[in-house]
Amino acid sequence: MLRPKMPTMPTPTGLIAPPAVVKPTAVIQHHQTPAPAPVAPVSSRPTVQLTPGALLVLVGGGTAVVLVVGAVLVSMLLAVAVTGASVAVCAVVMRSLIASQHRR
Repeated sequence: MLRPKMPTMPTPTGLIAPPAVVKPTAVIQHHQTPAPAPVAPVSSRPTVQLTPGALLVLVGGGTAVVLVVGAVLVSMLLAVAVTGASVAVCAVVMRSLIASQHRR
């Protein structure tokens, strides 16, 4: 009853298409002159150049964002932990009250 049974070779279900026949074709090579390489268009937009002051502002802003997001995530984790602990304490108190009520 608990021994695994090996499946037998199943018969195919559905239609099976015969393999496609590939006919060889002749390859004809043409000698063409290569096309000239395309020239990259000149951008009309000004490029952004970072000064040392702007770079410090970017690094400081990024650090502030990381610290704020980290503080929010840690506070959310702490809120979940406190909620879980309070629910556990409530469950123990309720269990004790119910057990003491049944003893009377």
